[in-house]
Amino acid sequence: MELKVKIYLTDDEGVKFMGIGVIWLLEEIERAGSLRKAAMNLGISYTKSYAMLSRAEENLSFPLVERRRGGSSHEGAVLTEQAKEFIKLYRAFQSKAKERVAKEYEDFAASLSCLHKENDDGQI
Repeated sequence: MELKVKIYLTDDEGVKFMGIGVIWLLEEIERAGSLRKAAMNLGISYTKSYAMLSRAEENLSFPLVERRRGGSSHEGAVLTEQAKEFIKLYRAFQSKAKERVAKEYEDFAASLSCLHKENDDGQI
């Protein structure tokens, strides 16, 4: 048996707007220098990546990406300082939350082990 934990944030209506996928998208934008290239590198459509980014920015109430137009490709994007700080905060939060859940899971698994032992002894 194995524990899998997914952490994401939702808006007031329960619609997911932030999870590890948005973090991966932001990190790929940082590497690729473009939302379009980041989406392509992650194997998601530009439309989906744009919607993910827009929902996150709307719900967080600050810009994550500064879009730049110009040059021959007419595209480009860089993360805002707020986005870079948000990635650090989110990753730290996610790590701490998963550590706490893992500890609770250890306790749960130990309790299950006791149930198995009781069953093996013919006791219920």
